[in-house]
Amino acid sequence: MDQQPTYQFTGQNNFYRGKVRDVYSIGEDLLVMVASNRISAFDVVLPRPIPGKGQVLNQIAEHFLEATKDIVPNWRLATPDPQVTVGHRAEPFKVEMVIRGYLAGHAARTYKSGLRELCGVALPEGLKENDALPTPIITPATKAEHGDHDEDISREDIIAKGIVSEEDYVQLEAYTRALFARGSQMAKERGLILVDTKYEFGKLSDGTIVLIDEIHTPDSSRYFYLDGYQERQDRGEAQRQLSKEFVREWLMENGFQGKEGQNVPEMSDEFVETVSTRYRELYEHITGKTFEPAPLEGAEERIQQNVEAYLRQNQK
Repeated sequence: MDQQPTYQFTGQNNFYRGKVRDVYSIGEDLLVMVASNRISAFDVVLPRPIPGKGQVLNQIAEHFLEATKDIVPNWRLATPDPQVTVGHRAEPFKVEMVIRGYLAGHAARTYKSGLRELCGVALPEGLKENDALPTPIITPATKAEHGDHDEDISREDIIAKGIVSEEDYVQLEAYTRALFARGSQMAKERGLILVDTKYEFGKLSDGTIVLIDEIHTPDSSRYFYLDGYQERQDRGEAQRQLSKEFVREWLMENGFQGKEGQNVPEMSDEFVETVSTRYRELYEHITGKTFEPAPLEGAEERIQQNVEAYLRQNQK
């Protein structure tokens, strides 16, 4: 992937291109995160962007960061553009805190293979795909660097290997459970089920643990529609879901799971529009707000101007 920055902001001293976000370091303690329209699945960036996706992710994250700042402090300072968040620089913990309330996605595939343990957590017998778990479980993953696959890891291994200290990990678990409870309640109020999600945390220079990156977006979370959920389970039918899982399922149906020798199937205009519509639908369902798409034309110039205006106003 091209690692050349799209923008040059005042005070910019570093740049990192992730799978779907571009992160610009400004001065000593500021980050500008631009949510692109790129989409990834199976740790591969797909060849075509999804119109409006970056704005959807950024504004859902803004919605939930604001709604959960009483639970845990977060990195966000401002949203100067629909696709941009500006916030504090933090040193990330090298684990993603994945929490699951239902047997879905990766957990369901693991269970179907016959395993009854995930990340050191025991799973009960007799579950069907998409069943609610007796209690939400935390199944951490080591963070991928430079496109490598994230890997499941147990709480015990994280602490034993010194990836996170026990004291900090206990705090991360507590924050994760509290955030998931809040997210689940907010989803229920909107007629949705928050099935599973992941959180990322970091430390500020003063040692404060903060929530970083995004939260409760369709890239980091899976949602089912609450209406009809139990009936579908009883009939053994697939759940209606608002998440990126349908993209993964489409890829698998077309012979791609990110394995060596496999090629990404062609993304038709119709499929790209379907994905874009799904993202907008989730935004409106989860926030209760009407999605107002920013113009695609001139987006780069708009972002440059909006970020520069913020930096001029707020930098000393």
